[in-house]
Amino acid sequence: MKNDLTLSQGRDYLAIPGPSVIPDAVLQAMHRAAPNIYAGELVDLTHSVIPDLRRVARTRHNAAIYISNGHGAWEAALSNVIAPGDTVLVPATGRFGHGWADMAEGIGATAQIIDFGKSEPWDLDQIADALKADVAHQIKAVLAVHVDTSSSVLNDIPALRRVMDEVGHPALLMADCIASLGCDRFEMDDWGVDVMVTGCQKGLMVPPGMSFVFFNDKAAAVRDGMPRVSRYWDWVPRANPEEYYQHFGGTAPTHHLYGLRTALDMIHAEGMDHVWARHDRLARAIWAACDAWGQEGPLALNVADPAFRSRAVTSLRIGSPHGTALRDWVSSHLGLTLGIGLGMAPPGDPAWHGFFRLGHMGHVNGQMILGMLGGIEAGLKALDIPHGKGGLEAATSVIAGK
Repeated sequence: MKNDLTLSQGRDYLAIPGPSVIPDAVLQAMHRAAPNIYAGELVDLTHSVIPDLRRVARTRHNAAIYISNGHGAWEAALSNVIAPGDTVLVPATGRFGHGWADMAEGIGATAQIIDFGKSEPWDLDQIADALKADVAHQIKAVLAVHVDTSSSVLNDIPALRRVMDEVGHPALLMADCIASLGCDRFEMDDWGVDVMVTGCQKGLMVPPGMSFVFFNDKAAAVRDGMPRVSRYWDWVPRANPEEYYQHFGGTAPTHHLYGLRTALDMIHAEGMDHVWARHDRLARAIWAACDAWGQEGPLALNVADPAFRSRAVTSLRIGSPHGTALRDWVSSHLGLTLGIGLGMAPPGDPAWHGFFRLGHMGHVNGQMILGMLGGIEAGLKALDIPHGKGGLEAATSVIAGK
């Protein structure tokens, strides 16, 4: 049999870190005629969705819905609590920390960035020193990315809260959970997070188009003291509308809401603790395979310490040009799409081709992950990329609970 025979016929597998795999039940819920947007079942459905979103976020506080992607959620959250001239502290562990900082600068704030590189978690002592140095409390918020989707670094949000409390700094703690919500454990209220942002297209298993901002009473009080907030981004009417349309600043994202209702039903039927445990087991299977492959070749997990690896996305280094070559081969020959190495090297740099990412978030199970890993191993063999043996065996042992 020729090694260039393509076996990509059948259903494609999108194994990128968002958009994630959309459940058939969600797609079926969305496949319907447009509903009445003024009264009836859509209004009732929306009012049922909001408390269930709070359950996923583990908060009893406010939730606002936006028709946007995660970048829109960034700007929405900032616009409600950060005024031009304010300062935000941004401990960055990848591209998306820098992205949120840039968004803050775009609305007129000053972003004080502490760059921890692309493979390491925060150094909490450095953050503490920055907060202690701010004796005038010019820093109004700490923008904390829970999981940076580019690097797959998982940061310790409750430890950051403890640092802020220990130094007595009054800044808001704002968390980006766009990659992590519904995958990595997150407890908004118990962890002392004031504002949290996320999107619908990852752990929530809905096509891109909606984002969410959760905020507590401390953040609401800051919003009340703002000199101005744009009409569209203002979270007050969205969280506490007088008319239904105010939930969305206009027309509702009708079909996304039907999909979200079904996705939330699936999440809560499984139970959040099981959702987190499932993502943990599947992630550990991926890490085990990659560790085995990396014993005799260039493949390496981007984050060395498993304690600081996301359970939603895994960033890998394999050296140029192997990353792009592997992605191209599994796509064309197997119908498997792996994520690009985002932000690890400039796009024009040949090193850009030495990275790739695996998305394992949301609607994924054991056989899907094993299929993805089998596809990667086939690609390593087909392209003669050096790699150690036993990758699939290591993964199956983890999934089997051995």
